[in-house]
Order: sequence, then structure tokens, then C-alpha cells
Amino acid sequence: MEAPAPGAGQDGAAQDAHSEARRRLDAYTYLSAPERLEHLAIMRAFCGTLLADLAVPDVLTRLRQAGGPAAGLDADTLTVRLEQLVRWGNLLRSSHTVKATSITEYQRSRARYQLSKLGERIQRDADGVLAEADAAREVSNELLALVERGLKELAELVTAPGGIEPQDGLERVSTLFVQFTEFADSIRDFYAYLGQVLARYDLDSAEYQGFKELLLDYVEAITEEVAFRSPRISAVLDTLWPHIPGLLTRLDAHAQGLTGLSPQGDGRLETRVQRSRGRELTDWEGLRGWFSDTDGQGSQVDQLRDATLRALQSLLANAKRMLRSATGEMSRRRDLLRLARWFDEAAPQDAHDIAVAAFGLYGARHLGIPPATDEVVPAYTSWWTGPVVEVPVALRERGSRAQRGRASTVEDHSAQKQRLREAARERAAARAAAADELRSASGRFAEMRLTSAALGLLLELLATALGNAQLRRHASVAGEGTTEFDLDQARSEDAELGIRLTVRRTAGARCVLHSADGDLLLDDLELNIGRISSNTTDGDGEVGVS
Repeated sequence: MEAPAPGAGQDGAAQDAHSEARRRLDAYTYLSAPERLEHLAIMRAFCGTLLADLAVPDVLTRLRQAGGPAAGLDADTLTVRLEQLVRWGNLLRSSHTVKATSITEYQRSRARYQLSKLGERIQRDADGVLAEADAAREVSNELLALVERGLKELAELVTAPGGIEPQDGLERVSTLFVQFTEFADSIRDFYAYLGQVLARYDLDSAEYQGFKELLLDYVEAITEEVAFRSPRISAVLDTLWPHIPGLLTRLDAHAQGLTGLSPQGDGRLETRVQRSRGRELTDWEGLRGWFSDTDGQGSQVDQLRDATLRALQSLLANAKRMLRSATGEMSRRRDLLRLARWFDEAAPQDAHDIAVAAFGLYGARHLGIPPATDEVVPAYTSWWTGPVVEVPVALRERGSRAQRGRASTVEDHSAQKQRLREAARERAAARAAAADELRSASGRFAEMRLTSAALGLLLELLATALGNAQLRRHASVAGEGTTEFDLDQARSEDAELGIRLTVRRTAGARCVLHSADGDLLLDDLELNIGRISSNTTDGDGEVGVS
């Protein structure tokens, strides 16, 4: 028989410890799974009752009563979720006997589940984090006075002749550690919140004023209370310390609690027991180490004093930042962090573009001097072989292309603006005269000779009308197989000039327009020109001419 290799037992124990740690950590998986909201609702349904032993129909009923994301689950999906929680270690399959009056009821109720201790603890902690994680917890400062009083009374009773009654001692120890644990937890939570806030560099003046008062008043009251009572509590603990082992032995003899759960038979049944606070010597060592330096690493009171000093330093740093911002030296930490996040998430080419936009730092080949117009240099061309760009003397010597010397006066363009306004008024007057000429020539185009401006305006309106026209197709009466087109809604107008032109197609019509630039002949078209009026409908005031 071979002897085990040296260290094999230690390696096996380490592997068992790692496996146990992985098993416990797996129980947190449901909080980060994609269906975490449904898992939370299911676990809350089990945590709502002590020793809950529920079947799938029972869980469905509770989920629908509570509402939320899991209210719409069906029985099959819920069974999958429950089995997954069993694999993670949050639930256990129940071994209770099922009483059913029918096969259908048995099939629905045979799969029953109950909470594991680890699952109940994790769910309780998760609900606490979701409910109060970001809240500022008040410090239970009054509990420190109760801890001092309880220690003094316990020390007097323990050191008295005959010692303390076991039941009285058990009650006092339990009360003492409940008070101390609540006080220590409130201190830890409050300073964690305080550090989270003071680590910010974006406090405005109102927030800064509030936290300044908080530090100067509330934190000062806490530290003064702790500094006042810590030496007195340490002195009482020094007096009580030699009697602690005997006190714990006497309490264990009076009330064993769950310590009777020990390995039985062949040792395969092993139950770990977590004693109540104050029933183990390590609990008293932790209480003593909170107020006194017992291991050379400083007490919790010293750490509290250091944390208060760091909080004051953070407050002063924020005060300096706000003073700098008032003088124009604004901290850009938030902007730089945002820019760093953009760089981290960007593709390489996008990162180059962000750097150019943020800092104005271009590549060395982009000096702002345009190359020759007939010369295109690719970006991959090396400087050694690329063409040379002539750099102006001013840029080469001074680093700037700005002209030196006195700046010239601003040129006065008021005369040019006046000429442009006069020209615009003349053009507007000419168009208005042309419109009046067209309206006066209505019905007498064959007898009138239009000016160039009037003919140009008429052609402009005619082109717009024909562009807006809608063609209507119909069979010709004269011959079979031919098609003719009519103009429909061929109309244009100029609201500024108050003129409207309507074009109609009339077979055999002949319209001749005489002007200084020549004659214009329009076959099969009839022109109607009228004045636009807000009090008339379309067609009112129009005069027809052909």
C-alpha cells in the first residue's frame, strides 16, 4: 500500500475549499442572469413565508398577486426557472409528502420547492441593497453610550462574589453585542456614503455648502462621542478581559444552543453552527480591537479619526476647485473622463478624428499650406520622397502667417450698398410697369406693341403656366385613331405684381404678340390676363384675348 505523497492532504483540503467557495458564489448567479427580474420575484415569493414549501401552482398564484415581470410566466417556464435556481443552490427540492385527491392534482403538486439557507441569506442581502444602497444612513450614536453602560454593569456583576447569574449574563451579552453591531454597521455605511460623495469633483456651491455643514456638525459630533467614550470602554474591557473565558464557559453550560449538533456515527453528518454574537471569544476580541490597538495595526477608532481627516481634505480640495472655477481656472476632469471614454470605445480611425476635433492636432504633413493644384500626394507617401512645399517666410520665422504692422481700417461699403438698393428698386419698378402694361393691353394684343420688359414678363408667366399645366387626353372627332390634348389648370401668377395668366387651348385660335424685339405667334392658344384680388375668386377680373 503506497503512502500518500507529502502535501497531498493539504492540496485536497485546498481543492475542497475552492469547490465550496465556487458553490456558494454560484448562488449569486441569478442576480446577474438575463432573467434576473423574474428570479428575484420568485425568490421573494419564497422569502415571504417561513419554511415555505411551495409547488408550481402555489408560486404562480403568488407571482400573479404580486404583479411585476414574473406575473405572466406560465407553468412550464416557471418550472424551468425553479429548476435553474435549484442547480444554483438557491432552492431545494422538498421531501414533504404530497396529498392529492386526483392524478391531475398529484402531477401539479409533486414538484415542490423550498429555500436553502444560502439562498435566503443572499436574497435578504439583495433586497437590502436594492432598497437602501444609495441612502445616507444615520449613525446610531446613542448606542455607544448603551454599550458603555452595559459593559460597566456586566463587569460589576462578573467580578462580584459568586459571579453573574447565567440567564442574566446571557441576556446582557446578547443585548450588548446587538447594540455594538448596529453602531459599527451604521458607522461603516455612513463613511462609505461620505467617501462616495466627497470623491466627486463636480460638486456645485449648494452641494458643497450642504456637505460642509454635514462634516462640521454631524461628523464632528460622531468623532467627539467616539473619542469621549472609547478610553472608558477600553478600560472596562481591560478589567473584564480576564473573566471572559469563564463567563463564556458558564453561558455555554447554561444554554448550549445548537452546539449539540456534532458529527455522529461515522462522521459523515457534519453541521457547521454559527453562534450568536458574544458567545465566542473571537467576538470579544473584535469588540476589544474596535476600541484598542491589540494587533499593532491600529484600532477602528484610529481608522475613524483618519477617515474624518481624509474627508476634511476632500472638502478642502473641492473648495479649492470652486475657487479656481470662480477665477476662470475651471477643472475639466469630467470633460476629460468623457473624452477618455470616447477614445476607449472608438475605432482607430474614429479615435484619430476625435483627437483632431478635441485638440486640433493634425498629422505633420497637414501644415495648412495647400500644395500645387495639379499635384495630388497620397497619404502614404513618405516625407523623404514626397514633394517639397514652399513655406512662407513669416510662417517659417515667426510661426504665424498673420501680417505684421498696423491693421488697415475697415473699408466703407455704404455707397455700394446704396447703389444696390437703388438698382433693386429700379428693377422692381420696371416689373411693376410691365405688369401694368400687360393688364392695360388685355384684349388688344394684336393692336398693341409691347415693350421688351412687358414681353419678358409675359413669357415668364407663360413658361410657368405651361409647366404647371395638366394634360387631358381625348379622342379626336375628325379622324379615327388620332388623339388630341387639352390644357387643364395651365395657370401662373405673381402675387407681388398682382397679375395672373391663364392659358387655354382652343382649336383654330391665333394669338400674335407684337413687341420691340419682334413678333411672337401662338397657335391654338388663348391667353387670359387678370388682376389678383383677395375679394374675387379664380377667373374674376380676367380679360380674354386670342
